[in-house]
Amino acid sequence: MDIKLFRAIFRLSGRSSLLDQLMILTSNKIRYVYIFVLLVMWIQNDGYKKIAIQTLRSTFIAFLVDLTFRFFLYRPRPFIKRRVGILIPSKVNSSFPSKHTLLVFAVSTSILLYQRTLGLLMTGLSLLTGLSRIWVGHHYPSDIIGSALLGSLTSLFPFIFSRLKR
Repeated sequence: MDIKLFRAIFRLSGRSSLLDQLMILTSNKIRYVYIFVLLVMWIQNDGYKKIAIQTLRSTFIAFLVDLTFRFFLYRPRPFIKRRVGILIPSKVNSSFPSKHTLLVFAVSTSILLYQRTLGLLMTGLSLLTGLSRIWVGHHYPSDIIGSALLGSLTSLFPFIFSRLKR
């Protein structure tokens, strides 16, 4: 099922140069949108700074989760195992977890827990990021789904801990 879904999504790449460029841009540069949002939140005087701090904690935990999985698990990327052409170069490290997806979901879920509107917008960008990672041929759908779940779960730890401290 994973391979069939990967092929169905990946087959769409190369058909529209505009969509390919959007997916490449999303895959490579979307992190700057997240950094910009966090910086704006950081400089705000109201409760946004607290959200930014919680989000940075979540991101740090997600980064540690990524390192842990990479230490114990190796799954070949689709372009290695399936010999598919990729739209942009990639490292040949493990396909799971998708660090891009893991980190953007940690950020977007953290924001969503405190600020619904902005969080939903960021979650939409996170979904697009995950799709772009499949589109360019770097990850399987299960890598993206698993990374999205892990990223979202890591954002719950600082949120719950902050509630317990009250």
